[in-house]
Amino acid sequence: MTRFILHHGPLSPFSEKVRAMLGYTRLHWHSVPTLEVPPRPALALLTGGYRRMPVAQIGADIFCDTRIIAAEIARLSETPTLAVENLDDHHQQFVQHADQRVFQAGMTQSFTLTLIRNVLKVRSLWELCRFIWDRIIMNCRANIPLMQRSQAHAIMNHHIAALESQLHDDFLFGSQPTVADFSAYHTLWYLKRLCQPQWLDTYPRVNAWLTRMEAFGNGQHQLISASEALDIARCSEPRTIASEDKQDPLIGNPVRIAPADYAMTPTHGILVGCSSQRWILARSALEIGTVHVHFPRHGYQLTPLE
Repeated sequence: MTRFILHHGPLSPFSEKVRAMLGYTRLHWHSVPTLEVPPRPALALLTGGYRRMPVAQIGADIFCDTRIIAAEIARLSETPTLAVENLDDHHQQFVQHADQRVFQAGMTQSFTLTLIRNVLKVRSLWELCRFIWDRIIMNCRANIPLMQRSQAHAIMNHHIAALESQLHDDFLFGSQPTVADFSAYHTLWYLKRLCQPQWLDTYPRVNAWLTRMEAFGNGQHQLISASEALDIARCSEPRTIASEDKQDPLIGNPVRIAPADYAMTPTHGILVGCSSQRWILARSALEIGTVHVHFPRHGYQLTPLE
C-alpha cells in the first residue's frame, strides 16, 4: 500500500490536528515539512494553488482540508469516529464550531509578544514578516468578518469553561477520542506551545485532557523531500472512482473549487467524482502526470467553467 504523505507546516494548528490523529492511530507516514505561507511550488503543482495547510497525498490522490484528510485516516486506520460524517448532529456541530469560530478566536487572541519570541526561535524575522503580511491580505479578502479581540476573548472563555465542565471522562465524549477531540485540541495546542497563556493553567480537567492528547505524539514517520512526493505522484495512478460517484451532470466538465470563507484561491480541473461528502478534480502537469484532488463539499464552492 502506498504510504500516507503529509505536506504540513510545523507551526500550523490544523497540521498538528492531523499529526495527532496519525499518532493516535499509529499509522506510518511520510513527512514533507513546508512553509506555512506561499510560494510552495511543489504543493502548488499537486493542488493547483490551494493555500491551506495541511495537504495529504496517497500516490496520485491529493486530499485538501482536514475534513477530507480525517476521513482518509479513518478509512486507513479503521477508526470511523475520526470522520466527521460518522458522528451525530450534535458532535458535528461541535466540530464545526471548534474548527471555525474557536479557531478564529484563538488566532485573534494569539498575536502577542510571547508568540513572536517563540516563532522567532524556529523562523527568521523575514519569514515571520511574510507570514503576518500574508495573513493581513488574506483576512482583508475573506468572506467572514474580522473578529475583535474582545469578542475572541469571550468565545475562548466560554469554550474553555464548557470543556472543563464537560470533561468527566478521559475524552470529550467518552473513554475514546473522536474527531471532536482533535478539533478542540489543535487551537489549544497552538496557544499552549507558542503563547503560553496563564489563564489556561486554571482549568485542571482541560490541562489533563491536553496531556492525554499530547501523549499520542505524531506517530512513526519518515522525512521525504517535496521532489520525492512529486515523483510518487508521477509514478502512481489515481485510485478508481466508484460508478455511483460519476453520475453528476457536471462530470467530465471543467470546474473550479475554492473555500467559501477565507484563503479562497481556486483550484481548476475536470470534475471526475462527486459524492454527498466530496468533489474530485482531475489535474495534469508534466511534472506529476494526472492527479485527483479531493475537496469536501462542506465549506467549499464549485463553479462550472465555460
